[in-house]
Amino acid sequence: MDGSPGPQEPPEAVPEEELMRALYREHAGALFAYVLRLVAGDRFLAEDVVQETLLRAWKSASTLDPGARSLRPWLVTVARRIVIDGHRSRQSRPQEISPAALEQLPAQDEMERSLRLMTISDALQDLSAAHREALVETYFRGRTVNEAAAELGLPAGTVRSRVFYALRALRNALEERGVTTS
Repeated sequence: MDGSPGPQEPPEAVPEEELMRALYREHAGALFAYVLRLVAGDRFLAEDVVQETLLRAWKSASTLDPGARSLRPWLVTVARRIVIDGHRSRQSRPQEISPAALEQLPAQDEMERSLRLMTISDALQDLSAAHREALVETYFRGRTVNEAAAELGLPAGTVRSRVFYALRALRNALEERGVTTS
């Protein structure tokens, strides 16, 4: 030992470190309880807010007055602002979700339905205009035979007959296209 002092820390580092330890000892528990109420009991979020508050206190250690009666009002104000900023941030953008959740949602296969409708539409074109008209009025527009007859200006018996023959012709046209009826 040569009597020379060992490496020394910068003089302001020790007071900041002591200030942080003192802040944590004196205020972390009460600050956590306060923030926990602000974030509706979310313990993880409350811990994050307290940590961020103490981090900001550490960054502002040179401006904080260690001789002040209490730094708790300053800490509470900072914590409240962090919570408010977080809430505003979540409100300003849509909630992010994992794509894995979307993979579990059942989705209808619209392709099958579209192909079926295209096939039916194509098969309808093979029918005579009179037969197609009777089917459109009764099946696709949901009219009764009497309503379709009034709309088309035909006797109800004629509409009934056209619907019968149109359905038979449509079934044959669909079978030609590979659609089987059960």
